[in-house]
Amino acid sequence: MSKIRILVLTSSTGGGHDARAVAFAEWCFQLYRHDVDVRIEQMLEKSSRVNRAGVNFYNRIQRQRPWVHKGFYALVEGLSFLNSKTVSFGRDYYVRVLEEYEPHLILSVHDCLNRGYFQLARKVIGEKNVKCVTYCGEFSGGWGYSRNWIEPAVDRYYSRTATARDFAVKRGIPPERASVRGSLMAPWQYLEVLSPVERRVFLAKRLGLNPDLFTVFLATGTNGANNHAELLPVLAKHGDRCQAVVVCGKNRETYNELVHWRANHPEFNCHIEGFSEIVHLLMQVSDAIVTRGGTTTCAKALHFRCPIIFNAFDGIMPQEELTWKFFRNGANCRKVGNAAEFAALIEGWLDSRDSYEQAREDFVRLRYDEDPTLVIDEIVGLANEVAKASVKREAFPPANGTAAVKRK
Repeated sequence: MSKIRILVLTSSTGGGHDARAVAFAEWCFQLYRHDVDVRIEQMLEKSSRVNRAGVNFYNRIQRQRPWVHKGFYALVEGLSFLNSKTVSFGRDYYVRVLEEYEPHLILSVHDCLNRGYFQLARKVIGEKNVKCVTYCGEFSGGWGYSRNWIEPAVDRYYSRTATARDFAVKRGIPPERASVRGSLMAPWQYLEVLSPVERRVFLAKRLGLNPDLFTVFLATGTNGANNHAELLPVLAKHGDRCQAVVVCGKNRETYNELVHWRANHPEFNCHIEGFSEIVHLLMQVSDAIVTRGGTTTCAKALHFRCPIIFNAFDGIMPQEELTWKFFRNGANCRKVGNAAEFAALIEGWLDSRDSYEQAREDFVRLRYDEDPTLVIDEIVGLANEVAKASVKREAFPPANGTAAVKRK
């Protein structure tokens, strides 16, 4: 039986691009089972040494020197000229993947994997034999919105917000091909929604915390960039009124240091994890999250109504500026550049619950609901214009699954 073949282009610059690639693959299997074959390629890392070095450098300065990204971002923008019509670095590997897999559709979830990649795919496979789609996760436009996202010949261009869509159209995406489709979270994250009672049980039984204390989630991306060691002492001063949930990503050194810190501060309630697969649950039991402006984390926090405090220690990366700008303009979200600013914000919320509730109300007002299967069906349908396969669409939520419970 013929299958629809979809090639997803991603790269591990941060964790958000990969998270969206995986979520798309999981959705395809959830809805279409074996009728849709998804192949995910870490195209930058696997295609050339130059690209791989760039990815490694990106992740290193994200963890250690975020301010360096202002210069690095400007350098990466030059790829828009190198890849204006074809792929420069990593061309041979990409061509081999195209010839071997012969995808009916290419979905790019990374800014550096649009320009040139779509043109080369059409040349190798044939203009009528492949569709090209971009899913851009940025929240708004301006400095930080890479020109590498913009390939006007794309068949469909998805933006996370209307603000970002308008900017993409302004930069050259045909308006009739541009759509707004939200979060692209994994299927189970829409199903695993805790009720108020379940949140209290989760805090007490699963995390060993006090359900009655103000809970601050100190988050990080996959790479583990964080300032937990500077933030935790601030919270510990108010241990009678607040507690912390902490994740460290794949930063083993930070995890080890914080476990030692916790052992020496028994007066403070603190749950610590390394790389977490249950961030969507941790957000649901937290009153606020401290995070850099990663689009996936911030979109998830908005979905689960967990107000964001933006971590601006050592500066904000250009891409993070887009996220920060969206939440600052739309909900007056706050950013903190040092421990003193964080202390002032937390103390203000703890001393005046009304000020926190107002901040949360402003934040939640930005939230939007949508059918998460809509974007999947549209992309699969576009691919099937080429494949002309007979596919069976499953229901969601599944008949034997647990329906999502709306949080009040």
